[in-house]
Amino acid sequence: MRFKTAVLMYKATRGTATLYLSQLVRVADLPGRRSLRSARTNRLLVPSVKLTTVGGRAFPVAGPTIWNSLPDNVISAPSPSTFRQRMKTFLFQASFPDIIIDPR
Repeated sequence: MRFKTAVLMYKATRGTATLYLSQLVRVADLPGRRSLRSARTNRLLVPSVKLTTVGGRAFPVAGPTIWNSLPDNVISAPSPSTFRQRMKTFLFQASFPDIIIDPR
């Protein structure tokens, strides 16, 4: 679930997703943030929800939440295939923290 949602978010932030998904994603770039270091990050705005049981699972909320939880090296991947590879590595390391991965 997290992998597929993250891939959709990658496509939406790069403009390669369908138009209705791209319109749901908003970069957290507010006018007052331009002078802050956080303005240079690719973090997304997570909208507030009324029903936490159902609203948190909707794509406009779950997508940015998952995206914001990813490290910068995953988010800044130059291509979709590199993003998928880094995302799988990140999820594997999160699931099995005791295993050391040799990055060859």
